[in-house]
Amino acid sequence: MITLERLHLREIRMPLRTPFETSAGVQHHRRILLMEAIDRDGTVGWGECVAPEYPNYTEETIDTAWIALEQWLSPLVLRTSFASAAEVFDVLEKAVRGHRMAKAALEMTLWELEARKQGCSLATLLGGTRQEIAVGISLGIQPDAGRLRERIEEALERGYQRIKLKIKPGKDLEVVAQAHELIAGRVPLSVDANNAYTIEALPLFQKLDTYNLLMIEQPLEWQDLVRHAYLQKHLQTPVCLDESLTGPARVEDMLQLGSGRIVNIKPGRVGGFTPSLRMHAICQAHHIPVWCGGMLESGIGRAHNVALASLPGFSLPGDISESARYWQEDIVSPSWRMHRPGYLRVPVEHPGMGVEVDRERVQKLTVRERILEAK
Repeated sequence: MITLERLHLREIRMPLRTPFETSAGVQHHRRILLMEAIDRDGTVGWGECVAPEYPNYTEETIDTAWIALEQWLSPLVLRTSFASAAEVFDVLEKAVRGHRMAKAALEMTLWELEARKQGCSLATLLGGTRQEIAVGISLGIQPDAGRLRERIEEALERGYQRIKLKIKPGKDLEVVAQAHELIAGRVPLSVDANNAYTIEALPLFQKLDTYNLLMIEQPLEWQDLVRHAYLQKHLQTPVCLDESLTGPARVEDMLQLGSGRIVNIKPGRVGGFTPSLRMHAICQAHHIPVWCGGMLESGIGRAHNVALASLPGFSLPGDISESARYWQEDIVSPSWRMHRPGYLRVPVEHPGMGVEVDRERVQKLTVRERILEAK
């Protein structure tokens, strides 16, 4: 039984090692909302909200998530006992529309807490079956061809099992051609457009089709499954949907319309682990490859992604890179490192998420906090 005594919200700010550019803009630092849940018996669980600073990826931001958690979502769990964390999402979903990233932060925190209460790993609690996961790398848009070459060579040297390039109009075909030549088939290559194109770009995508890409991720407007279906019909390369898939029903819509052939499940984006498990089950039933994307998470969010990616349907390498890929110093111990080239170990031998939070570092990085208590 989970009965929460209090929730501790913190906003921390972490500088990125290098700027990360997508079609939505350039990030130099990451504002991160952390959540710590304390159960009546003293058990602690940790989670993280992946909402960005600006509403340029989804309509949510870290600030709207803070409001949603503080005013509407936290009271729903602070005054209720749950037999398991699997019950939490449906309670939140029934009471509050939208705010999926805020819901995910709270729901995933309680899954982590439950795993610690049970003395098992988060991966085991979720139904994970892997002892290690293959990881890929997502490369932001680079300033020039020389820097792109350096980043690709570094990724190949580190053993990443897939390389993904962010693209946008004017930084697409030539970039892919260069990367394709450099990689020379050693690992799969994919691209991610983050909604940057319209269906009028079909001729461009048909040219990209010739490069034997693993996938073209989220090329068109995020709510538009119909035009994605038209695009997929005219391409050999699988379309992968990310932002378009806000929950299990949208995966079913994708299948019905033929809008894509690969699914990116980001638990922090779709409302938490419970909807992620439902999406995973649908994809397994229809033999759709699944992988876990990243949202520039700290080591806490990365731990949650590693646990989910240990499930059997996650057959493609995810964007779950090492801590040092993004941060000079992470907020967990041990930080996430590949135990062999291209693979992260799933910490199934440890209860909860498998890493411990560096409270001293978190406190140094904290810029605001709020403690919410059961009444």
